[in-house]
Amino acid sequence: MNATQKITPDQLTIKKVLITWLPLAASWLLMSIELPTINAIIARLPNAEVNLAAYGGVVFPIALTIEAPVIMLLAASTALSRDWHSYQTLKKITLWMGIILVAVHLLVAVTPLYDFIVNVILQVPEEVVEPGRVGLLYMTPWTIAIAYRRFQQGTMIRFGNSKMVGETTAIRLMVDVIVLAIGFSLGSIPGAALAGLTQGISVSAEAVYAGLRIRKIRHQIKEAPPAENPLTLKRFFAFYIPLALTSSLWLLWMPLISGTVSRMPSPLESLAVWSVVTGLIFMFRTPGVAYNEAVVALLEEPCAYPVLRKFARTTAFVTAGLAGIVVATPLANLWFTVVANLPPDRATTARTTLAIAIPISIFSVYVHFFQGVIVQQEKTRPVAEATVVFLLALGAALISGMVAEVYKGVYVAAAGYTFAHLAQGLWLMLRSRRQRQTLSAC
Repeated sequence: MNATQKITPDQLTIKKVLITWLPLAASWLLMSIELPTINAIIARLPNAEVNLAAYGGVVFPIALTIEAPVIMLLAASTALSRDWHSYQTLKKITLWMGIILVAVHLLVAVTPLYDFIVNVILQVPEEVVEPGRVGLLYMTPWTIAIAYRRFQQGTMIRFGNSKMVGETTAIRLMVDVIVLAIGFSLGSIPGAALAGLTQGISVSAEAVYAGLRIRKIRHQIKEAPPAENPLTLKRFFAFYIPLALTSSLWLLWMPLISGTVSRMPSPLESLAVWSVVTGLIFMFRTPGVAYNEAVVALLEEPCAYPVLRKFARTTAFVTAGLAGIVVATPLANLWFTVVANLPPDRATTARTTLAIAIPISIFSVYVHFFQGVIVQQEKTRPVAEATVVFLLALGAALISGMVAEVYKGVYVAAAGYTFAHLAQGLWLMLRSRRQRQTLSAC
C-alpha cells in the first residue's frame, strides 16, 4: 500500500492488528510468568539446586517433547476451524491425539524408558534422576489438556474472540498460584514434584474453562457458512503433519541443550541457572509467538500484509529495547537474587546468559511473522524445513562449545539458542518470499 493511498473502511489498520494481537500477547505473557513463578518457589524449598535442575533439565524438556505434536493445534484451529463441520472434525482429532500422547507420557514416566532417556541420552547428574521422574509423573494430564485448550483457543481467535484466550490463561495462572501456595506452605513436597503437580492441575483447569467458555460463541460457529472446501482427515493431515513435525523437531532443543550442558563443566550449576533464565527468555519471545496467530487470522483482510509487516517491525524493536533495559539495569539482579532466589554468583551467571539471548526478542517476531504468512496460505512444508535449520544451527553451536570447553555450558546454550533463531528466521524469510511479494501488491 502506497503512502499516499487512503485506507478504506474495510482495510486492515494498525489498531485492528493491536486489538487482535494484544489479548494473545497478554495470554502468552501470563503463560511466560508461570515458569519463573514455579522456579521462584522451587528455589525456596529444600535441596533447591537439585530440584531446579530436575525441573528445568528433565521434567519440562521431556514433557514438552511429548506434547510437541499438539502445539500447532492453535495455528491449525485458527486456520481451519471455519464452520461447524470443521470444528467438530478438529475436536475429534484433538481428543484422539491427546489420549495417544498421554499414553506415551505414562510409558516414559513409569517404565525403564525413563532411565534410558535421562541416564544414557541426557546424562544428567545422578541426584537429579529420581526427582525428575516424580515430577514428570505428576505432569501426566499436561498433553491432553494443552491439546484441548489450544484447539478451543484457535476457534476463539478465528471467530474474533481473542480476549477469551487471555481469560483461559488467567485461570491457569490463578490455579498455579493456589497450588504453589499450598505446596510451599506444606513444605514437604519436593520442588520438582510440586512443579509437575502444579502444571498438571493448572492446565487441566484451563482446558475445562476453555471448553465452557467456547459455548458463548457456539452459535457463531453453527451459523458460519459451510466452507467451500470441507475439512476432511486427508486435508487435515496434509496441512498438519508438517506443522506437527515442526513442533516435534523444534522442541528437541530442550533435551538437546540439557544433554549438551550435562556433558560440560559445572553441569548442575548450568542446568539450575538455565532453568531460571529460560523463563525470562520465553517472556521476551512472547510478543513474537503471539503474532503467529494474529497474522494467520488477519492476512485475509484487504491490504493486510504491509500493515502486518510494519507492526512486526515496531514490535520487534520495542521488545528488544525492553529486554535490554532489564539486563542493563538493576532489574536483572533484583529478579535473579530476590525473585528467583539465586546466590549472588549464580545471579551474575544468569544475567550474562540473559544478555547473550537478547536478540531472540527480535528474531522471534520475524520468525512467527514469516511463519504466519506461510501457514495462512496452507503451505506448511517450509515451516518444517526451517525447524530442521534451527536444530542444525543449534547443534553446530552446542558441539563447538562442548569441544572447545572454554565457556560455561549455560553461556553456550544461550548463544546456540540465539544463533538457531536467527538461522530459522532467515530460512523462513527466504521460503516466504514469493508469497510476500504477492501479498505486497495491494
